[in-house]
Amino acid sequence: MRILLAGGGTGGHLFPAVALAQKFLAEEWRAEVLFVGTDRGIEARVLPELGLPLRTIDIEGFVGRGLGEKLAVLPQLARSVRQSLTILDDFRPDLVIGVGGYASAPVLLAAKWRGLPYLIHEQNAWPGLTNRLLARWAERICLSFAEAESAFHTGATIVTGNPVRAGMTECPGLAEGAAQLLIFGGSRGARAINNAVIEALPFLASLRGKLGIVHQTGSDDHERIAAGYRSAGWDEAKVVPFINDMAAAYRRSHLVLCRAGATTIAELTACGRPAVLVPFPFAAGDHQSANARALARQGAALLLEQKGMTGEVLGQLLAGLLDDRPRLLQMADIARSLGKPQAAEVILKECRTILERV
Repeated sequence: MRILLAGGGTGGHLFPAVALAQKFLAEEWRAEVLFVGTDRGIEARVLPELGLPLRTIDIEGFVGRGLGEKLAVLPQLARSVRQSLTILDDFRPDLVIGVGGYASAPVLLAAKWRGLPYLIHEQNAWPGLTNRLLARWAERICLSFAEAESAFHTGATIVTGNPVRAGMTECPGLAEGAAQLLIFGGSRGARAINNAVIEALPFLASLRGKLGIVHQTGSDDHERIAAGYRSAGWDEAKVVPFINDMAAAYRRSHLVLCRAGATTIAELTACGRPAVLVPFPFAAGDHQSANARALARQGAALLLEQKGMTGEVLGQLLAGLLDDRPRLLQMADIARSLGKPQAAEVILKECRTILERV
């Protein structure tokens, strides 16, 4: 079976697709996969490192653009559809999976044109524009959150969960000993979180020497934030631009401070880690806030809006949680209960069912 996975741009779209592809390749010895994205997205760097094939198309996003800019993108959309048709003709997939992001739209349109079946995987609690528009022709729409079902006026939806990278489902419970705080803002970092953490360090002074911190800053902010830690006397904090082994980072953590992207939510629940979630306020459709509310309502996380995230507020919130192990354990148990570790298997089962039917 040949599967083409279309989309990417950010880790939130890419990493679930990677987990799905790796599971597929491990299960079927004759399996073939191909990713289609852009040369500007994270896929252009990550997929070659993983040995997974990628072809790129020339497309940019519509969201957040003015009318004139949107009209200017239309010729590019037409060109990217033609590029996608060529890729489909070359690879001849049995099934196309759209994982969201603007790169998936031309490929799904091309698949419709060629009469190829396609499945959509929606990672967020509120779907993106591409998936909402193209869901009408999908054979199946796999959801990470049940809350997303109301956005699709079709009976083709199924809640599968969100595939996670290898090692996430093997995370043990919270370890004994000194508390460990993991901080990140996505694959490129989050300046608002980075700044607030530095401002919060004075309010964590009682934990200095007892609290371990691992902070992924993103490459642009790394030197500045590392200097901020040193100036505040937190020389032992591990401040890095990027974490390659996220499963190991989750394993060592007792509390996570992060954005609320769909992949992050899936990883937190797969690992059973309590979190303080700071949704990116400018995400399309404010989907990160919807993701965060889905966890916060259950008691697995706390939602902290970026506009209210002063250093004092953040520092006192983190200090209170890190000093309350029973609450952290309770949040961890709830988070793990919300995880769907078999998401990749369920989505692949849907793929096989589609191919048996068409």
